[in-house]
Formats: sequence, structure tokens, C-alpha cells
Amino acid sequence: MRAAGKVNVAIYAVLIVLFMFSPLYSYKDTKFIPQNFSELAKHAENAVVNIRTVKTTTASSQPYSQGNDLFDEFFKKFYEGLPQKKFEQKSLGSGFLIDSEGYIVTNNHVVEDAEEIKVKMKNGDEFEAEKIGTDPNTDLALIKISADRELPYLEFGDSQELAVGEWVVAIGSPFGLEQTVTAGIVSAKGRVIDAGPYDDFIQTDASINPGNSGGPLLNLKGEVVGVNTAILAQAQGIGFAIPSKMAGNIIEQLKNNGEVVRGWLGVQIQAVDEGLAEYSGLDEAKGVYITEAFEGDPAEKAGIKSGDIIVEIAGEKVENPRELTRIVAGLRVGSKAEIKIVRNGKKKSFDVKIGKRGDEALAAKEKGESDIPFGIQIAELDQSTSKKLGVTYGKGVLVANLDPSGKAAKAGMRKWDVILQINHKPVNSPDDYLRIIENIKKGEDVSFFVKQYNRGFSVIKLNK
Repeated sequence: MRAAGKVNVAIYAVLIVLFMFSPLYSYKDTKFIPQNFSELAKHAENAVVNIRTVKTTTASSQPYSQGNDLFDEFFKKFYEGLPQKKFEQKSLGSGFLIDSEGYIVTNNHVVEDAEEIKVKMKNGDEFEAEKIGTDPNTDLALIKISADRELPYLEFGDSQELAVGEWVVAIGSPFGLEQTVTAGIVSAKGRVIDAGPYDDFIQTDASINPGNSGGPLLNLKGEVVGVNTAILAQAQGIGFAIPSKMAGNIIEQLKNNGEVVRGWLGVQIQAVDEGLAEYSGLDEAKGVYITEAFEGDPAEKAGIKSGDIIVEIAGEKVENPRELTRIVAGLRVGSKAEIKIVRNGKKKSFDVKIGKRGDEALAAKEKGESDIPFGIQIAELDQSTSKKLGVTYGKGVLVANLDPSGKAAKAGMRKWDVILQINHKPVNSPDDYLRIIENIKKGEDVSFFVKQYNRGFSVIKLNK
């Protein structure tokens, strides 16, 4: 019996050793849960700051502003002329030092319109901060403090190396509770939450609450892989951070120039649907269809034409218009980028010298009835936007912008309206819209059946 027992013990020991050295188990290389985060918190705490701002705002005593245009307009006339009251509005946020000279990264919404910015460090030292630059489109800001010593700081890591499920740590001042450390994992990457034109958020379940805005999201090396920015008010345990790849480029521009300069191709674009993909010889509905390449702009100069479909730029695959906009915006002005397109079912490559995106140049391209019929710029409706605007997903196209001097704007059409039919023909995609408009002859009457933003349905009649 004793001999049998010894044999059994030996067998178990051999099995355990074999398991430990098998591909299913790696004792040395795998750490599923860190023992603690205290060293990481200690490493970062002196570089994370609390930000307090003060701004003066004015408001009358009218009780309106219900988020409804018609309601506000109705009551507005009864309260116009009432005395305006001035009051100080205070807000809290977080930030982190990125060098020893006192440059601090935070969110734009933390310091926007602030007349006074105060920074408090872990050791209790307080400083007045100056605003260096902001970028509302990505909700990033750079401020600076001056000290008589070198200051502790954090370094940016590579957010592209983050994997879903990887541990991350958030540090900030939620609800004014300074130096709060929370841990969680990367829940998803590349999230779009309609916060701005360049959404590309890291989603995490590390607790992020009001006051955390602008604080760092750290990997286990203590590197900043994200800037904590947003939460979903209707959900618990869902927070969002701007990835360091995007933030690093923006912050560098703010530091060097005080503003952000974005890349520009000079094309008008739309999403590729199944029909357009099949017609163009694509295997799947991915890529960006060029409805117009503006004459004299970078894309047209390089040889790209209307009807081409962009599938890759600067080594990154492009699946939809939002991705293209984000990638191009991040390219350095004056640099050359290889753009791969599909034309008549064949792939081609072009080297494009990236231009400078500017509101003035963009407005000039979008202006004029000859470029855009009736002065209407349309866009595809995604599921989220359809729900917000109260229309069925897959029905209609969004009025993304309007020429103020165009026929549509003068007739009462507004941005965020949804065009559902043209001359009783259903409009379910940008492709439908363009096809119907092109078939209408000059001088003919056109009836747009529209679901108007914050209003009901209406018919807008125009003449081409």
C-alpha cells in the first residue's frame, strides 16, 4: 500500500511539472493580475495635478432653455430685456505634467473660457497656470506653470500597443477627491461616441468620474497611453480616454505653435455601400468614395479623380469616411503620403503632398450652387444619429451642412434635417440622393420631403 501511494505521488508530481512546462501554462511569463498597483501609483502621483478654474458667465432670469428650439423661441420674447446677472462658475478637473519645465496636459472643457486656472500638486504646492493652446475638436488643452525647480513628469507610451483586456490605471480628482487611483482593463479601442469629428477613444472600466477629466490613463509601465475624457452618464463602469498616439501629436503642435494644423486632401467623400462596392469591383463595402476631387488641391494634383475609392492611406486601411478624416487630420502638412485607391476595379497608388486644412479653404470648397446642388451637403446617417433624430435607420440622408446663401437654406432647410424623399422617390442613401438629383433637369421643380430637426415633417419646394 505504501509503495502504491508513493507511485501515485510521483505520478502527480510528474503531471504537475509537465503542465507547468506545457504551452497551456507559463509561470514565468504570464501575470494575469498584478500583486498591487502601489508602485505604479507612487511613480505617477507627483506628476498628476488637480486643476481648478474660474470663469464669469452671464444669465438672465428667464426659465426657458429646454433643449427645444420651438419652446425656447416661444418664451424668449417674454423675457428679452431682463437684467443679465453675472456670476462666477467654478469647475474641477485633472491634468498631468509632461516635462520638467511645467507643461501640463488636460482637457479643453476643463479650462475652456477660464479666466483663472489654478494647479495644485500632490505636496500641496499651488501655482497659477497660463493657457498655451487648446484643441476643441479633440478636447485637449496644454497649460503651463512656472516653478523654481525641475518638476516630476510622465512620459507618453504607445496606445497602439494596447490590447483589449490589458490592465490600465486612471489617476485624477473625481468630485474633487485628489489623487484617486482606480484600476481596470481596456474594454475596447477605436470607440466613436459622437464627441467630435476625430473620435477614436479607448474604452475602459477603470472608474472615471467628473473631475477625472484630463488625468492620465497609464499602462503597467507607468506610461501615459490615454487622456481621460468622457463617461456615459447612463452607464456605470464605462469611461473613455483619448489615445496617446493622437494626444501626443496634438500636444506637440500646441506646445510648438500654440494651435493645431491639420492635414487636407481636398476631396468630397461618402461611405461605400453594398451597391457601390459591387459596381466598383470591391470584395466588401469598405473604403471611401470620392464624389469630387477639388481642382488645385492635393488629391487632384496627385492624379486622384472623382469616382475613385480610397482603401488605404499612409499604410493604414481605410474603411469609412470617419477613419479617413481622422488619419488625414493627423498627417503632417507638407509631408507625402501614399494613397491606394480602386478605379474601375483596378488598384492604383498615388503619392500625395498633404495640404493644410483651414476653415476658410473648406468653406470656399463647400460654397456655391455649381459645386453642390441647392447648397446642400449631405452625409450618410448612422444608427446612433438616426435614433437621435427620430428617423428609421436606413431611411433618409442627413443635411450635414448648408450654404447660407443657397436655395435650400433660403427656403427653410436646416442643418440636421433629414431628407426622406425627393419628388416622391425614397432617399435611403447618399447614392440615392445623388442619382435622383442628377436626373433632374435644370429649371425643373423639386420637392424635398424632410423630417426637420426638432420639428415635424415638411415639404420644401425648390427649382433647379
